[in-house]
Amino acid sequence: MTAEHDQNPFSGAWLERRSEAREVADWAARALAEPGTRFLIASGTRHLVRRGPATGIAFLDATHPLVRGADPGQQVLLGWFQGQRCVLLEALPGSSAFPAGTEFEELRPLLSELPGPQAALLTCARALQIWRARHRHCGACGAPTAPRQAGHCLRCTSSECGAEFFPRLDPAVIVLVSDGGHALLGRQSSWPAGRYSTLAGFVEAGESLEDTVVREVREEAGVQAGAVRYFASQPWPFPSSLMLGFHASADRTEPLRLDGELEDARWFSATELARADALLPPRHTIARRLIEAWYQRATGTALGPRT
Repeated sequence: MTAEHDQNPFSGAWLERRSEAREVADWAARALAEPGTRFLIASGTRHLVRRGPATGIAFLDATHPLVRGADPGQQVLLGWFQGQRCVLLEALPGSSAFPAGTEFEELRPLLSELPGPQAALLTCARALQIWRARHRHCGACGAPTAPRQAGHCLRCTSSECGAEFFPRLDPAVIVLVSDGGHALLGRQSSWPAGRYSTLAGFVEAGESLEDTVVREVREEAGVQAGAVRYFASQPWPFPSSLMLGFHASADRTEPLRLDGELEDARWFSATELARADALLPPRHTIARRLIEAWYQRATGTALGPRT
């Protein structure tokens, strides 16, 4: 398995996590006292953003009433973003008095509008919000959990249990299958009319990533994949996945057999992909990057403008 190093959207070392800072007992008080600390506000899976000529995160500072009155249990120390301490703060129901021109919005529609570093930061924040919401009670005994390690650990409050829970990701493979001159793409019925994309699926217990690629291609399209090659990865917080991208090969003469998950699957030539540019996955997805990388190798030219 070889690696093709390429940075995908929502990845990159934009956030200095500094995990050792999570062990400081009075970290929340320090965050309030430290000049320049920025608070990223969430309400469920929505984030406070500022609309205007340039859409961006609406950070609050320590002087805002919401921040001054927040309990440490509502907060998570994300790390240092662009040189400043950054804290995720969950707005309680009924919170108000947010700055003019700001509103809570879901991340997915914002992905193509936000600056790359901010999209990566919200990708982290959203994944943590979902994990915290799903672990309010202990999975072993049912008792409430309480945050530890600056919000990066949830511990059972039962003295007889004390189980600890940490953020987890769901690994999923996503693969561009080709025979050299053609690429295999599929579509789901819920997608916009005419859209085709790469094949994907979750890793199951006891599987390697390469085994998952072969199984998913066989299950979804009925063909045998081989020569599995790693491409790159992309965090995808919908709700908590890590997309692991691959290229693989298959025999185009092998008949396609759909398992019902896909509405259709077909082989596309490079020429057909160029004509279907507007119907391919959005440019901020690893699916699109997989297709573009294959097209570049097959034709020596780029597939449409990069945005």
